[in-house]
Amino acid sequence: MQEITMMTAGYIASILIGISLGLIGGGGSILTIPVLVYLFGVPPLVATGYSLFIVGSTSLVGAIKNYRAGLVNLKTAIYFSIASTITVLVTRKFLLHHIPDNLFTLGGFLFTKSLLTMILFAVVMLLAATKMIIAAPPIETNTQNILPSKGKTILIGIGIGLLTGLLGAGGGFLIIPALIFLFKLPVKDAIGTSLMIIAINSLIGFTGDIYHTSVNWPLLLPITTVAVAGIFIGSKLGEKIQGENLKKGFGWFVLVMGIYIIIKEITSLYM
Repeated sequence: MQEITMMTAGYIASILIGISLGLIGGGGSILTIPVLVYLFGVPPLVATGYSLFIVGSTSLVGAIKNYRAGLVNLKTAIYFSIASTITVLVTRKFLLHHIPDNLFTLGGFLFTKSLLTMILFAVVMLLAATKMIIAAPPIETNTQNILPSKGKTILIGIGIGLLTGLLGAGGGFLIIPALIFLFKLPVKDAIGTSLMIIAINSLIGFTGDIYHTSVNWPLLLPITTVAVAGIFIGSKLGEKIQGENLKKGFGWFVLVMGIYIIIKEITSLYM
C-alpha cells in the first residue's frame, strides 16, 4: 500500500517536473532527482542518468514550442551546447564511473559518492537561487541581435557541462541566471534558449550512461510521458506571468529545494 502511495506521489510530482520546465525553463532536474530517489526508490547515481533522459526529452518538446514562437536565441544555444555537451559526455563516460563509492570517513561518518553528489547539487542550487532572488533585473535587449562572446560562452558551457555530467542536472537553474545576467536575454527568451541547451546536454549526456548501466525503460518512459504533458501546462501558465516575477519565483523555488535536500542528506548520516 505504501509503495502504491509513493508511486502515485511520484507521478504527480512528474507532472510538476514538466510544469517547472515549461514555466521557468529549468528546475526539472531539481525535482526529478529527489522524485526518483525518494519516491521511486532509484539509487542516487542511477537517478542522475535517468534524470538526464526525463529532463532532456521534456525540454526538447518545450524547446521546439518556444523556437516556433521566436523565443530561442540560436547563436547562444549553439555555442553553449557545443562546449557543455562535450563536457557532459566526457564526464558521464570517463570520469563519473571511476570515482569510488566510498570516499572518506570524517568524525565517524562515512561520506559516499551518492551523499556528496546530493550535497554538491544542493549547494549549487543555493548559490544560483540567491543570485536570482537578490540581483537587480538586467536591461533587456533584442535577443535576436545578440552576438555572444564565443570565449565567455564556451567557458560557461564547460562549467555547466561539468556540473550537469556529475549531478545529472539539466543545468537550467544555472543556465537561466547565466543567460539573463551575462548575455542580457529577456527572461522569456532565456527560458526558451535554456530548454534548447538542456535538451541537447541532457540527451547526449544520457548516452554516456547506456554503456555502463541497464535502463529500466518500463519505469523511465511513463515518468517521461507524464512530464512531457506537464510542460504544456507550464507553458500556458508562463504566458500569463511577467518575466521578472518568474525569475524571483524560480529563485525561491530553487532555494527551498536546496535547503530540503541538505537537511535530508545530513539527517541520513545519523540514521
